[in-house]
Amino acid sequence: MTELVHVPFDIETSGLGADDEVTVVGFGLDLGCRVFYQTGGRLHDGCEAAVRNRADELVKVSAHRSEAVLLEAVSEFVASRLRSDDVLLVAYNGETWRGGFDLPFLRTRFAAHELAWPFRDIPFADLLPVVRDLFNTRLGGDDASDLDTAYEVLCDGDYAAFDPFQDSSEAVAAFDDGRFENLVLHNVSDVLRTGALSALAQRYCAKSDFDLKSLTPTTHEYG
Repeated sequence: MTELVHVPFDIETSGLGADDEVTVVGFGLDLGCRVFYQTGGRLHDGCEAAVRNRADELVKVSAHRSEAVLLEAVSEFVASRLRSDDVLLVAYNGETWRGGFDLPFLRTRFAAHELAWPFRDIPFADLLPVVRDLFNTRLGGDDASDLDTAYEVLCDGDYAAFDPFQDSSEAVAAFDDGRFENLVLHNVSDVLRTGALSALAQRYCAKSDFDLKSLTPTTHEYG
């Protein structure tokens, strides 16, 4: 049986409402991170070199003028790089039976622009239930299983060191202020933290512990 290559991903948004926008989408690959961000129509020279320097990681970054253009670029990337028999898309609280964030938000925004869902034929697993239920993340007397705490407790890495934000909510203000370098750095750090937790779970948990689901919709056409 072919081993599935885990591809972590994470998004940033301009808020939590249905009419807020996706501002960043990042994926973790074997050779580094691939990150897409939008500028809300503002001119920007790009921040790939600065992000690489501060993160000390191989990162490919592209800027897009709007959310719609960003989502179209993500769709092209998914079609060319991720739609294969050996890829498993993973996220942390991306979508669980209780809800989740990334995939529900993406569905709403793809639908708002009448764009086809890009993740058909790609399996997905959420890491949150695996980490929450199968590892001890208690720290300082508190049992928390959010991404930052789980990474701090379980992983011996420094991906949090270059994250400019203390809390993910700061990503909203960063986008409003045009601080795209910090926004992308935060996304890269979250993608890498997700990837580290995925690698840890693969080393210590059974395949059956990952609740795989298909992201293929009932119909492949919009509307």
